[in-house]
Amino acid sequence: MDSRLAIDALVLIAYFAVIIFIGLRMGRKERDLEDFALGRRQIPWWAVLASLIAAETSAGTFFGTPGEGFTLRNYTYLQLAFGTIIARILVSYIFIKPYYDYRVFSIYEYLTVRFGVATKNAASAVFLVTRLLASGARLYVAAIALALAYEMITGTRPNETQTLWIYVGSIVALVLLTAIYTTLGGIKAVIWTDLIQASIMIGSAVAALALLYFAIPGGWHEIVQRRGEFHVSDLITTGLDPAKHGWQKIAGMFAIEYTIFAGLIGSTFMTMSTHGTDQDMVQRMLTAPDVRRSRRSLILSGLADIPIAFTFLSIGILLWVYYQAHPDATLSKTPNETFCHFILYQMPVGLRGLLLAGIFATAMGSLSTALNALATSFTRDWYVTYIRPGANGEESLRAVRWATVGFSVLMIVVASATSYCVIVLPDVRIIPIVLGIYGYTYGSVLGIFLAGMLTKRRGQDRGNIIAMIAGFVVVCIISGLPNAVAHIFGGQLYTQPPWLPLMEFPWWICFGSITTFIVAICFRTEKPEAAPARALS
Repeated sequence: MDSRLAIDALVLIAYFAVIIFIGLRMGRKERDLEDFALGRRQIPWWAVLASLIAAETSAGTFFGTPGEGFTLRNYTYLQLAFGTIIARILVSYIFIKPYYDYRVFSIYEYLTVRFGVATKNAASAVFLVTRLLASGARLYVAAIALALAYEMITGTRPNETQTLWIYVGSIVALVLLTAIYTTLGGIKAVIWTDLIQASIMIGSAVAALALLYFAIPGGWHEIVQRRGEFHVSDLITTGLDPAKHGWQKIAGMFAIEYTIFAGLIGSTFMTMSTHGTDQDMVQRMLTAPDVRRSRRSLILSGLADIPIAFTFLSIGILLWVYYQAHPDATLSKTPNETFCHFILYQMPVGLRGLLLAGIFATAMGSLSTALNALATSFTRDWYVTYIRPGANGEESLRAVRWATVGFSVLMIVVASATSYCVIVLPDVRIIPIVLGIYGYTYGSVLGIFLAGMLTKRRGQDRGNIIAMIAGFVVVCIISGLPNAVAHIFGGQLYTQPPWLPLMEFPWWICFGSITTFIVAICFRTEKPEAAPARALS
């Protein structure tokens, strides 16, 4: 092996060794499900903050966000970060306290208390399926580095079959390594390794940005000359068509992915769903000792989103300028691979290994939290309720560990299928795919939680199921999903009415949750909500 590659390989090996050691060390002496799922609520708030950042900054973000910057050459994607701050404040003061009051392990247990078992089962099932698909869909991204590394080492680009095998092999290795410390260490292993992974991710991104800037001849002058002057419209866009009037002027706004309205409204609903009704995100918030410190970690993670997104978008824009100044015939036409191509071919030895470690850090950080949350939700909502009622602490711990193994296998299947789709369709962008998966189902779940937390006597099991279905149907219509599926088979189910625009993914959860909430509150609660009880724990 080339000595330079050997140094990078040693950096990667050292990273994996440290992560697994810390994960197993921090997660030792687990006794029951509360240890595995919540770390006995003894995790410092600053570690929870780092874990939140690591969980939401996946490998999809590491490559997908620079891909957005490279493709669009502006910062309009950053508008979505504005809504995440608003949403986190709302989640902090609407959602977190009830979860602490009822001392839930799975947040869907709250729905049992508020409405009934059927609502809890529906929401939990939606989470299990959606989180599995979304996390699996973005998992393949880390394998991009290995596919491009193969090309660099051999001098030939792998064909589609070889690329698929490289993707699948790296996915299996990544999931196995992550599953080891997640299965044995539980949430404590997840959070403390997330702290390391978030530090590596942020540090490597800042190093890449600085290196890119100084690699461009002429610096800022060259950037402005090639890309053009930066204006407010490069960050803030309304999407309103000045040539149209009335509803038609407003309707066009919904058909644009990144606008200030999508950021302040659509992104607020998106983040409320992912950070308020998704077991993956909420579970780590519940490991903090109390509500106050949980809120602190959540709100600060929102403030951190803006500089992180800005950094990755800047990397994408500078990549475009760099390759304009340094044309590269081997550069992939897929925007998602551009950053990785730069890392492999332009980064100094050692730093390249650190950047590759950053890629795997983001993938493992988001994967470990997803596996932990999926296993916890399945065990608490289904296993101890239907499969083994009355299971003791040791039995529940054994079950949640086996569930982690099972979801690891399923994650490999989903990620491998996604890899095949991306290879066949190389122009696919990562961010819309991942956020789009959430968009179809999380609006229904958010609408039900809002009905439960904002009202006292509205909503009940049968009505909630109807409401969730209605929310899903509305999202399908405004996204054009039925026609998109029919188009694959050469047909068309219906003609989209001119007054109803096809809406982009930032709006799906918004309209899905509003629809679900309105339908749900049409039904009156059949029983009063039980008082917070320690029995849930």
